[in-house]
Amino acid sequence: MNAERTVLEYYDALRAGESLHPYFAEEDGAVKFGISERLDGYEEIENGLREQTETTTDWTVESHDLVVTERERTAWFGDDVRMAWTALEDEDEGVRHEFTTRWSGCLERHEHGSRAPSDGTGDWRFVSMHVSVARDL
Repeated sequence: MNAERTVLEYYDALRAGESLHPYFAEEDGAVKFGISERLDGYEEIENGLREQTETTTDWTVESHDLVVTERERTAWFGDDVRMAWTALEDEDEGVRHEFTTRWSGCLERHEHGSRAPSDGTGDWRFVSMHVSVARDL
């Protein structure tokens, strides 16, 4: 699998309400910025994404300008993404949230892990991801 396919599979997993943390490197230095959060290290990322999956539903993720550059062991990406979801709890329960966002991040090739292919080509994992709300200029 290549890095671009990994990004697209992450989008698919988000839409489907599947676990997202397996797409991240199990490293203390991994970081994920969301619209309203910063998660440092794999443990925080895992917990934050589990909570997101449990408290949201009906995700829309529409990629509009995905660009991925891949090297032997590293890759980086950027995209413009329209995303929306419905909240499942608290005062926002039932509220539909929708944003035009910018995504960027870095991936590393990992040779071992639960999602690593058996052909020895390695598996791409996010080491950083940044999602921010686009601002009209």
